[in-house]
Amino acid sequence: AARNVAAGAVPFFVGCGAYRHHVPATVDHLIQRSEFLTSYTPYQPEISQGRLEALLTFQTVVGDLTGLPTANASLLDEATAAAEALTLCRRQSKAPEGAVFVVDADCHPQTIAVVQTRATPLGLRVVVSDLSTGALDDIAEDVFGVLVQYPGSSGAIRPLEPVVTWAHARGALVAVAADLLSLLLLQSPGDAGADVAVGTTQRFGVPLGYGGPHAGYMAVRSGLERSLPGRLVGISVDAAGHPAYRLA
Repeated sequence: AARNVAAGAVPFFVGCGAYRHHVPATVDHLIQRSEFLTSYTPYQPEISQGRLEALLTFQTVVGDLTGLPTANASLLDEATAAAEALTLCRRQSKAPEGAVFVVDADCHPQTIAVVQTRATPLGLRVVVSDLSTGALDDIAEDVFGVLVQYPGSSGAIRPLEPVVTWAHARGALVAVAADLLSLLLLQSPGDAGADVAVGTTQRFGVPLGYGGPHAGYMAVRSGLERSLPGRLVGISVDAAGHPAYRLA
């Protein structure tokens, strides 16, 4: 970090959410085994306990890092997870018909594009604003949700609480597209009061793969579990009284 040139001289954060990482040879060998080649949940739980346990571990890691209690067993990628956050916010918000979904201009461009594409056939209005300039106060329409990138696509790290406070006062939900690896150091979305966290898990050493998609994640606060899209792995008990993993 000390060798970085003055701000503006070097594009530190080129990548828009996809970054090259060193993958240890042992990990690289393991993840190329056939058991791990797909992230899709198998539907024969009696022969898939190990994979279901791995997905439960994934959910646990996402929940721990985002500070939100319930995470699903992955989505397609970060952009589509953000689109799912859009529809979740609309389902849960009591804002009137015609309310808008506000997206920070510092979100990754592919995320903004997918959110806009998902909103169009649903008849939902998306407003893209530079929230770093206090643009929230200029929004006169009713709002049902807000999406912010954390850190932003530019690399900016802005506090989440002002956006959360503003949105909740308007009856809107807040979704944070958070870099999971950064949450090892930064305040978690859950601690800041956010309702939803989405993102990608590519940051944990997954090869770039010509742009993805890389497994997305989604986590929600208490009270939103029933609106969580995708698959959820839980722990039950089998006929012999032993722990058993299942699709919950």
